[in-house]
Amino acid sequence: MSLPLFIARRYLFSKKKQNVINIISAISVVGVAVATMAMVVTLSVFNGFSDLVASLFTAFDPQIEITPTKGKTAPADDPVLTQIRELPAVAVATECVEDMALATYQGRQAMVMLKGVDDNFDEQTHIREILYGDGTYELHAADMHYGILGLRLAERLGTGYRYQEPIKIYAPRREGQVDLTDPSDGFEEDELYSPGVIFAVQQAKYDANYILTSIGFARRMFDQQGMLSSLQLRLKPGSDFEAVKQQIKQIAGDKYHVRDRYEQQDDTFRIMQVEKLIAYIFLTFILVVACFNIIGSLSMLVIDKRDDVVTLRNMGASDKTIVRIFLIEGRLISAIGAVIGIVVGLVLCLLQQQFGIIGLGGSAGSFIVDAYPVSVHPLDVVVVFVTVIAVGFLAVWYPVHYFAKRLLDRKSQLFTEQETAIPATSHAISKFFRNFAQNN
Repeated sequence: MSLPLFIARRYLFSKKKQNVINIISAISVVGVAVATMAMVVTLSVFNGFSDLVASLFTAFDPQIEITPTKGKTAPADDPVLTQIRELPAVAVATECVEDMALATYQGRQAMVMLKGVDDNFDEQTHIREILYGDGTYELHAADMHYGILGLRLAERLGTGYRYQEPIKIYAPRREGQVDLTDPSDGFEEDELYSPGVIFAVQQAKYDANYILTSIGFARRMFDQQGMLSSLQLRLKPGSDFEAVKQQIKQIAGDKYHVRDRYEQQDDTFRIMQVEKLIAYIFLTFILVVACFNIIGSLSMLVIDKRDDVVTLRNMGASDKTIVRIFLIEGRLISAIGAVIGIVVGLVLCLLQQQFGIIGLGGSAGSFIVDAYPVSVHPLDVVVVFVTVIAVGFLAVWYPVHYFAKRLLDRKSQLFTEQETAIPATSHAISKFFRNFAQNN
């Protein structure tokens, strides 16, 4: 153990001449610990919400979605897409056609996103896990086509789980002459029947806007025979996801976008990351304020140990060594506070995960989850620890150098005055006796 570290450790834990210094040092540790704990807990809560949103999206979103880079649709028999479908790692490939349409039911109407999918859509996603009602998952039967509505859309149209009358769907006609005297001639019109179920992803993007139906119905409504809006894939279990994704990107080239679940919801997750970053920045400012307690503690310690500084200098310690003692003292306070804060923060996160101590609402079932979700990411813990140590080190550097320099300069001045005082006194005494002898 180096001499500065040994002395700094003794200064930190030993009793000072003034008890208030011990109290301020303890307050400094507590302040850093509280700020550190807040950073760990807050970042973990943001991670919990992010993981919760991701888990909700996965029930409806495919593992990999391939969409054309130009235009809304692409030929379903494109050789590029055929090559992707035939990859050994692809378990299920679902064609999809979706676009905006108008839905009306018993005098109510709403603009909806009509999503037509292949019959294997339930094999490609977890759609069956989010269905509610007394019916079954069906998209069509013979010439009858079914429409599965999102929960909020069903509430807006007033259909309930099972609507008694068919929902009428209108979509703009893309080709052919339009009779201007008959506005309805400019729209394709058809009906969807109820399979007795609705879906709830717990995300307004889907629940308030989407109607799920067969791809044949969507192609006919939007006049997209032989076309698709996207090709959605599910990989075989055990596949190297990133390797397969890169392989698909190479095949797709610049002709198609290849996105995983997170990239499909890029806007949502980017907003959450920005919010997390802003919270981290604000908490770092709070940490900086907490570190001012360390400055006060060190300034009083420098004054309290001024006699020790003289002793160390007389024993041969350099000014650099003396400054290092007080720097290490401040760094020890930061490190101890960081460790205590991280441990307490992790314990609180564990308790929240196990028991849901802090709830989201006054009554159960008001939200998707009853308590704040928490997810501890090791990288966040490392970032918090490094941040606390860095802020603590920077906060004590200038004050320690400033106070130590003033103390050392003052001691040097006093020492110089003591050295010059003896010869001056001797000279004055000699001059006195010479003048006295001459006068007598």
